[in-house]
Amino acid sequence: MLLTLEGLDGSGKTTAWEALRPAYPDATFTREPTDSWYGDAVRRSLGDDDTDPLADLFCFVADHADHLSRVVRPALADGDLVISDRYTDSRYAYQAATLADTDLERPLEYIRGVHGAFTREPDATIYLDVDPETAAARAGATDKYERVSFLTEVQSNYERLIDAEPERFVRVDAGRSPEEVLDAVEDSVERLVEAHRDR
Repeated sequence: MLLTLEGLDGSGKTTAWEALRPAYPDATFTREPTDSWYGDAVRRSLGDDDTDPLADLFCFVADHADHLSRVVRPALADGDLVISDRYTDSRYAYQAATLADTDLERPLEYIRGVHGAFTREPDATIYLDVDPETAAARAGATDKYERVSFLTEVQSNYERLIDAEPERFVRVDAGRSPEEVLDAVEDSVERLVEAHRDR
């Protein structure tokens, strides 16, 4: 089973991802951007306000392709539970926002089309839902993707993705205390894993 954690920067995804490790010691925990040289290229682009948004997109796509072949597909082939901190939905939501002011028509659909030929879709996705103002304040607005105006566009894209596949997403209110958020995530993951096992 491929389970992904998604949400705006500052929503608590990584904290939740770390908190799940003791409960699922045999699972494969992974993330995007990865720790590969492709992921290093992505992180360099994050810190540069002047990169071309289409070039950025394909840095992320290359990192995802490597992640699939090196980590995700082998783990799934071994029957592992894979839990990823960010995955395709982050790219759809964030990169579509970066491409919104370009000549590219329907950027969200374009990015999904690029991935459609090769990606492995998640079986379930936990979406940590928090408003852009709170997310930006928590994240510290340290890069171009953590500004309120940008995160508002990203949130809108996430909502479009959820509307398109409501059965895949579990929404968790991430505006609550960290303890409440972690409890909700852990309960949701337990239910999803059991449901997948019973199929």
